[in-house]
Amino acid sequence: MAQFTFENDMHSVLKLDMPITDAPMARWQRKANSSGSTSANPSALSPNTSANRSLSVLKTQRRTPGKNGKTQSTPFKPGADRYIPSRNGNQMDVASFLLSKGNEPVDPNASSGNQKAWSLNLNGYDIEKAKILHFGDKPLNAPEGYQNNLKVLYSQVPTPVSTKKSRYISSVPDRILDAPDLRNDFYLNLMDWSSQNLLAVALHNSVYLWNATKGDITLLMMMEKEEDYICSVSWIKEGNFLAIGTSDHKVQLWDVENQKRLRNMTSHSARVSCLSWNNHILSSGSRSSHIHHHDVRVAEHHVSTLTGHSQEVCGLKWSPDGRYLASGGNDNMVYVWPGVQGGNSQAVINSFSDHQGAVKALAWCPWQPNILASGGGTSDRHIRIRNVNSGSCISSLDTPSQISSLVFAPNYKELVSGQGFGQDSLIIWKYPSLTKVAELSGHEGRVLNMTLSPDNSTVASIAADETIRLWKCFELDPVTKAAKERMTKSTTSILHQGIR
Repeated sequence: MAQFTFENDMHSVLKLDMPITDAPMARWQRKANSSGSTSANPSALSPNTSANRSLSVLKTQRRTPGKNGKTQSTPFKPGADRYIPSRNGNQMDVASFLLSKGNEPVDPNASSGNQKAWSLNLNGYDIEKAKILHFGDKPLNAPEGYQNNLKVLYSQVPTPVSTKKSRYISSVPDRILDAPDLRNDFYLNLMDWSSQNLLAVALHNSVYLWNATKGDITLLMMMEKEEDYICSVSWIKEGNFLAIGTSDHKVQLWDVENQKRLRNMTSHSARVSCLSWNNHILSSGSRSSHIHHHDVRVAEHHVSTLTGHSQEVCGLKWSPDGRYLASGGNDNMVYVWPGVQGGNSQAVINSFSDHQGAVKALAWCPWQPNILASGGGTSDRHIRIRNVNSGSCISSLDTPSQISSLVFAPNYKELVSGQGFGQDSLIIWKYPSLTKVAELSGHEGRVLNMTLSPDNSTVASIAADETIRLWKCFELDPVTKAAKERMTKSTTSILHQGIR
């Protein structure tokens, strides 16, 4: 009512003796004409009358809902100040737009698409779709050119129970063993880990056994002549017999439980650099470039000879299913041979000549028996993964240094490479992308050989610094490990009664 009182006072002050004939129509007269009222009773339309003031008072009273659902009147206080809220520029623009649109006639056929377009133009987002509570990491992003005034007051991201923790790979070895008098020869294979958790290591002319369960060390054998030395060692799958290749062209077979030599097989004309088992067949590679198959069950053990390499055979591996034999040599060649058949010669299945250095590092994939990984020496430095059935190269990678050994880690489906000159470390690669997972440094000399523990959790490396380092990088979580142990079946050696 304060504005009406003020208007009455101003009207009294500005009242003239004579009426203004050519003045514009007063506001109250315009309202009276629009409402259809007649001018028969001018006193009823005059703002000076008490009846009009009482009518205005009733119109300005507001009805406020109470707590009990009923409405209550807001009392009028004469002379009270009017409250004008403070608004920012954006709000004033929106208000001006809405006022201008409010004076236009309402089109009942108008679509809601125009209203959404107005909201997008003014706010940068649809008000109807704006969320007060949003489950997420960040607020909703505003379109380009607009400012986002939404802020996150509280957010909660549910974490599933099955979320896997990040895997930790230790950069230091789990254990270090001393290996004195180790021969620093790239072409020899001087270490192997049995299924009975025994680690066989060749140190010059002796073979030592380290029991990884108890920690005991046993001297298995020693050659008679000081100038002779051990060139290769290899365990049979059951882990109770050890094959040993020597520099005097022989292949010895030892019963480790009784520490007794069972056989001394002679068929090569040069040192035996590599060995590999396939059930009762023992294959041996020599510096004479020949590969011999030995059937250890019969007296005439030499059953077949493979010829193809032109220099020393330094890598030899049977596939997990026993169908293929892979061989690598100092002639930079990789050959894939079929299983043992009758006769003295066998035709090669595949040959690969893309390596530019000696190929000693060979590894078959345990979960894909037709996949072969090979690594080249100093002049090559490449890891190549091939499908031996099709002969195609799946992937190839240039590494920092020569590759002396390759091992597949089935627990995490990874590939480990032993690096030689210039790197002196182990590198874990993701298969088959060959992206680096981790690098294990610590050796002070080039890595010569690697082997995997029977539970596939630890890789052992032997290097020119005369140390053996055990890296526990592939240990499974307890639940997966227990399930795997339940599936493992105990096996007995098929050769326990067959070797003569």
